[in-house]
Formats: sequence, C-alpha cells, structure tokens
Amino acid sequence: MFVAENADVAASAAVGDGTKIWDLAQVRENATIGEDCIVGRGAYIGSGVSVGSNCKIQNQALVYEPAVLEDGVFIGPAVVLTNDTFPRAVNPDGTLKSAADWEPVGVVVRSGASIGARAVCIAPVVIGSWATVAAGAVVTRDVPDFALVAGVPARRIGWVGRAGIPLVQDAEGWVCPTTGERYRENDDKLEVVA
Repeated sequence: MFVAENADVAASAAVGDGTKIWDLAQVRENATIGEDCIVGRGAYIGSGVSVGSNCKIQNQALVYEPAVLEDGVFIGPAVVLTNDTFPRAVNPDGTLKSAADWEPVGVVVRSGASIGARAVCIAPVVIGSWATVAAGAVVTRDVPDFALVAGVPARRIGWVGRAGIPLVQDAEGWVCPTTGERYRENDDKLEVVA
C-alpha cells in the first residue's frame, strides 16, 4: 500500500494491499478499504465506512459514515454521500448538536456502480450494481441495477451495461454496443440474459 506523506490515515483504519491514498486525503477511525483502491487528493472517508476492493474515490469526494461501497465502485471528483436526513447544527433549544443527538444513515453503492463528478446522494439510498449516476445529479431515491440516472432530482434516462456504455434497444431487448452482452427489461428492472 502507498500513503502520501501528508495524508491522514487513522491507526485503526484497515487498508488493503495495493491501495494508494494520495495527498491530503483523510481516512477516519475504523474505516476499511479493500485491496487495489485509489483514494484521491483531499478525499474524505468517514469513521467506519466500508470500501470494497478495486474502488476509485476521486479528488475531494466526501464519503460520510456509515456508507458502504462494494467492489469496483467509482466515486467521481467532489461527489458527496450524505449521512443526515434532517441536518441541523443545533437542537430545538439552541444547544449545539453532538454525535448523540442524531442517527447517521448511509448510502450503499453496489458492485461496479459509478457516480459522476459533483453528484450528491442523499442518504438513505442504494445505488444498484453497475448503475451510473450522471455528473451533477442529486439522488433522492434508490437507483436500480444498470440504471442511468441524471438530473435534479435524478431520474432514470436509460440503461447501461457493465462497460458503462448506454444500452441500445432492439427487437430482442437491450444490448451493449461494446460487449454484445444482452439484457432483458421487466417491471422497470434490467437483468443480464443468461
């Protein structure tokens, strides 16, 4: 593993072999990061966050606890995964909130999914396997596997395959123009044709 000299990695964080943590990144207490990941400059990984193997977390991304990123996830530059459904700095009596005054909720990003630059995912949401969230989107509800979502709030505008390329519809269903892999749509869900 490689950790830049000016990165801040807590002693209790677990970092897998082959992972690179770049300048000014912060990995908090009890976070786990799998093997062969990249954590970009200025990225923040919150306490107890779980990151699988082969993930890329780009510069200035903020991954707040208790987020879970499965294997092969891409988090673009300046992405924010939130953790407070009803954020306030103070309690109703005006006193400053502490960790005991709220319950963090997390974003779950399933295997192979990608979240584009400056997108915001409002917890609690699940981003499905191999889904793509477009740059600048604001995700307020769960995203199905293989969905391509964009906008504010994010809406499904198409389907993508494992290669990340938008799928093309033909008489037999959906096909990836890059890999030739075929998919079938059923009740607004997509599955790989065996």
